[in-house]
Amino acid sequence: MMNHLEDKVIELHGDTMEKQILHIDVNNAYLSWTAVEKLKQGSKIDIRDIPAIIGGDESKRSGIVLAKSMKAKECGIKTAETIYQAKIKCPGLQIFPANFAIYQKYSNALYNLLLQYTDKIERFSIDECFLDMTNYLMKDTLLNKAKEISKRVKKELGFTVNIGVANNKLLAKMASDFTKPDKIHTLYQEEIKQKMWPLPIQDLFMLGRKSVPKLYNMQIKTIGDLAKADKSMLEKKFGKHGIMMWEYANGIDNTEVKYKKEKPKGIGNSITLPQNITQIKKLEEILLALAEQVTYRLRRYNLLANTVSVQLRTKDFEDSSHQGKLINATATTKEIYKQAKQLLEEMYQNGKPIRLIGLRVDNLIEKEEKQLSLFESKENDKQEKLDKTIDALKEKYGYNTITRAGKMQVQDILKLKDID
Repeated sequence: MMNHLEDKVIELHGDTMEKQILHIDVNNAYLSWTAVEKLKQGSKIDIRDIPAIIGGDESKRSGIVLAKSMKAKECGIKTAETIYQAKIKCPGLQIFPANFAIYQKYSNALYNLLLQYTDKIERFSIDECFLDMTNYLMKDTLLNKAKEISKRVKKELGFTVNIGVANNKLLAKMASDFTKPDKIHTLYQEEIKQKMWPLPIQDLFMLGRKSVPKLYNMQIKTIGDLAKADKSMLEKKFGKHGIMMWEYANGIDNTEVKYKKEKPKGIGNSITLPQNITQIKKLEEILLALAEQVTYRLRRYNLLANTVSVQLRTKDFEDSSHQGKLINATATTKEIYKQAKQLLEEMYQNGKPIRLIGLRVDNLIEKEEKQLSLFESKENDKQEKLDKTIDALKEKYGYNTITRAGKMQVQDILKLKDID
């Protein structure tokens, strides 16, 4: 392992990456979030485990069921029926008012957790998000990231989510709607025929209720029927919407994740290793790759980090972490990696096989808030110039096409900015 990042060479690779998309859907959001809040306030009862509903004002005739627990569902209670009807079905029913301030609080908490994985998050609704993970996997798999997110949401936020794993938004959304709760489902192109085509036509995302009877009259009753139908005939019957229906039935969707850039409170990434590792030098190499990505995101947000932490998980799922404060707030890859490497050396003493390694930075501040000494400024200028050049190359050629390896001097790296 080289001691100085400026001794790393940049390699350009020609491969392009297929989109890596997750759809996160909170299970029974309104009731779950109410339950978590009440438990935090000292309640001894988890309303998810009793016959309970979230409802409108029952003093008004318009009071309806907005969400229901599994116990309430077992009583035959349905969403959108009146509270009066629900109480007849279940005399011991517990009713809790809607509280959108609480819902927004937990929706934001989920969003902030997801920001640790990618900058590209589309808040599709208060309880649903699309994540574009294409450039954020660090050679890990999308399914592993989904599993990690699922566990963290449950452990840190107290509720569960369904996650759809796919190569476009449509299939990720469809996958997250498969069996619930607390499930992760994949839906890749090769799985469409088995997993999606047998579903009833009304389950197709964005179909529209008015289209269902018309399709039934055309003997199109499943998504598979629609996928095999004549596209020109569908266009003649439904116009542009007919083409979209046919494309969706065949898993075709090229829409982008529409994200709003927001600054996170912390940035981190981890990787589940394809095989157990016991050599600290190998772990350091992986840590460098993680440091590159974390600091790349720091610089995109114009933020500096004050704290670095390293996480390890053994093959027996034993977790450990170590945190250290930086002498000066920074976003340079060299300084973040230096601190992370030191933390790794301090915590990894027993040689146990490692299956996951993670790096995280916290206590972030705006770059403008930092006052640099003259000496520190000169050193930072040098590192910032190097990092800025590498960032520019990543922006031009794609994040995963630029890696640090081998030997190369800073001036040689800077020459690469002229590559067409």
